[in-house]
Amino acid sequence: MTDSFHQKLHHVAGGSLHADTAQSSGMRRVEAISGKTVGSQALWMGQTHVAASTASADHHHGESETAIYVVSGNPEFVFLDENGVETRHRTQPGDYVFVPPFVPHREENPDPDHEAVVVIARTTQEAIVVNLPDLSSARKET
Repeated sequence: MTDSFHQKLHHVAGGSLHADTAQSSGMRRVEAISGKTVGSQALWMGQTHVAASTASADHHHGESETAIYVVSGNPEFVFLDENGVETRHRTQPGDYVFVPPFVPHREENPDPDHEAVVVIARTTQEAIVVNLPDLSSARKET
């Protein structure tokens, strides 16, 4: 039996990411680190690709906190502020976005020629995605 100091590290090659994860229309999620891929206990990490001139479905990530790092493109993250007004964060490569648990949002890529790619980390070992009919549909379900 191995102790905590003698467990193996896992290497997940970029070309071996799995698309067998929860999806929202308008985007493609691929998973790298999860309970399924490496046996993680409290973390999910992967990439999201949003095609040119595309918006995702409105959705939330249940109990997961979500951290996003923008790798390429200029994706926009849309949510309703505390007054119910649609608000957007316009991002660029190198930016980070934090999405609290259960917050309805969507990703948009207004660029007509290039996809946007982001790296995502979540505080659950699997990707929770709850698609919604609109941003005002704040449902606490997973």
